Amino acid sequence: MSLPEKFVARVVDEMGPTEGRALCEVLEGEPPVSVRLNPDKPRAEFDGEPIPWSRYGLRLAVRPSFTADPRFHAGAYYVQEAGSQFVGHLLEPYDIEGATVLDMCAAPGGKTTLYSTMVGAGGLVVANEIVRNRAMVLADNVRKWGVGNVVVTNNTPKHLAAFENWFDVVAVDAPCSGEGMFRKDHGARDEWSENGVRMCAARQTEILDEAWRALRPGGVLIYSTCTFNTVENEGVLRSFAERMGDELVEAEPVTCETSWGVAEGRVGAFRTYRFYPHRTVAEGFFASVARKRESGERRSVPKPRRRVMNDIGGDARRELSHWVLHPDRMRFAEVGGSLHAYHAGRYDDVRYVSESLNVVCSGVDMGQIFGGKLKPDPALAFFCGLDRDAVPVADLSRDEALAYLRKQELPASLFADGVNLVCCDGFALGFAKRIANRVNNMYPNSLRILKTDL
Repeated sequence: MSLPEKFVARVVDEMGPTEGRALCEVLEGEPPVSVRLNPDKPRAEFDGEPIPWSRYGLRLAVRPSFTADPRFHAGAYYVQEAGSQFVGHLLEPYDIEGATVLDMCAAPGGKTTLYSTMVGAGGLVVANEIVRNRAMVLADNVRKWGVGNVVVTNNTPKHLAAFENWFDVVAVDAPCSGEGMFRKDHGARDEWSENGVRMCAARQTEILDEAWRALRPGGVLIYSTCTFNTVENEGVLRSFAERMGDELVEAEPVTCETSWGVAEGRVGAFRTYRFYPHRTVAEGFFASVARKRESGERRSVPKPRRRVMNDIGGDARRELSHWVLHPDRMRFAEVGGSLHAYHAGRYDDVRYVSESLNVVCSGVDMGQIFGGKLKPDPALAFFCGLDRDAVPVADLSRDEALAYLRKQELPASLFADGVNLVCCDGFALGFAKRIANRVNNMYPNSLRILKTDL
């Protein structure tokens, strides 16, 4: 499918014939492939080169079959476009380890997992997605990443804004017309229209206003899209800056080497960064950053609607403690009939969020206790703080691991009696339970590989 004619005409008019046609020509080619490694898990090795603005990012020489790579299913890396990793670079001037971050439009989870790594076990990321089925995909990716410091919510921006002046960082990766994805996703071409651009800009404006309410004084606001047009980018920022007045102040500058090919700009207090595919080895992306002026406004949370988390102690706590490396740093709770682990320093904050918003998942789902023993939830296998001495480890070959991920039958001889942690080359994939000569594959149906021609 060719590029929309009106899009081509606009690009040529705005950028000039030479630049505009160069961009359109590149959009008809093959997209580059990049990943971001998970530093809290064993390192996944690739044939690629570092992305200069991303500490753990790599551009790959060739596109592998991610579906056929057990490391992908283990959360050892995230397949993330190089330009979108730039949001982490925007936060480098600030020490956000231990910070509270709101990812307002978070699915499928690339930026959420990046923020999760940056804030660490002492931080908290609230990752929201308004569309329920997309929120479920987000939750799966968060679980696989395994830091255990994320709460995935399914709410409107207005509900999140009720946590007034609460977040150190608010990131709005706004739903947009997707022009920057025309090379990667030809379906985005078919859905594009000039009216759609205007509708997106109106929605983006509403989301930004609610995001601002949630940001604490002195906090950092990031606004990004994967589109080229000025209506959804500079236009939205310009009207927002006019409404906010002197409440909006400049963020700290970041390094942006000329060789990167990123176009820097300004919209009032916002620093802006544009990624054009004919100038950078990345897809189309727009990012901007500013701060909220310091003031004496106090943070507030909405009135709790219900009690969700119940503390766990006694024998149950002792059993759960066997499964984590640092039980003294964790709090355990029962949530909806399942047992969860939370980093102790953020337990109360998770509780505030859980009592006021629609939560899809939070912390680490550990499972349920039967007869004094934990039946582990698949999510526990991905947790970076899992104690691998809790159960025997079955380290499978790649072919055996793929069979496990397809939920196919495996020989009982590969496993010890009882529950096993299933790994491949040291990367944890899930659990399996051997009972005599039968193996119960505990990998979740929602994640299993459905393709057979790998």
